[in-house]
Amino acid sequence: MFYKKLAVLILTIVTFQVFASDSGHGVHWSHSGDTGPEHWGSLSTEYATCDSGKQQSPINIINSIKTDLPQLQFNYQQFPLTIINNSHTIGIRTKNAAGSLVVGDQSYKILGFHSHSLSEGAIDGKHADMVMHLVHKSDAGKIAVVAIYFNKGEANPLIATLWKMIPKKVNELEHHKDIQIDITKMLPTDSNYYTYDGSFTTPPCTEGVKWIVLKQPMTISVAQLEQYNKLYSNNVRPLQPLNGRKISSSN
Repeated sequence: MFYKKLAVLILTIVTFQVFASDSGHGVHWSHSGDTGPEHWGSLSTEYATCDSGKQQSPINIINSIKTDLPQLQFNYQQFPLTIINNSHTIGIRTKNAAGSLVVGDQSYKILGFHSHSLSEGAIDGKHADMVMHLVHKSDAGKIAVVAIYFNKGEANPLIATLWKMIPKKVNELEHHKDIQIDITKMLPTDSNYYTYDGSFTTPPCTEGVKWIVLKQPMTISVAQLEQYNKLYSNNVRPLQPLNGRKISSSN
């Protein structure tokens, strides 16, 4: 019974994190002002880990260690679009049939993905222009987030589709059964990656998250980036201390 309740709690937290929504979930938070990141830990006891945690995300990836890491297997299928504008970001919810990520002997089903601009996280001190976070959960309740960086360049076709469908109303899920989403259109051809132990980047900043940061960036057009930044300018948590954590590199 304990493990069943724990699994339900983890799924609730993950769903909250996928959409990063403050509507009806705990105390209001934001990315600036009196409810911004420097205050998250004191806004609510539920958010205390944002201050006290020692494995917080995002981080600056530096001094990584080359390690014999397993190859990533992206087993994604197309699914009908479900999208939300939740006042923090644009969130896309996947269906159970949307596929999975396999890392070694561990399989994670994808729950959804969302974006931040600039990128949450940096490599050698440099942020990308945007990042997509693909949130996954294993049957055992373990969480893995894949970060895909985007820099200015050619337009991304999947982002073009998503941005056309950004909801005008906040915190209302919109379902579009006639629009099929193919996550593979966001994936780079090179699947080398960094990985480290971290947390969610929004309250309650839950730790125990496996982060997988793809090395090869994708591109987004200036117009696509400007459209996003008109809604969300700098919806990014500052870089967090590494606190002695190991960052592994696949090559």
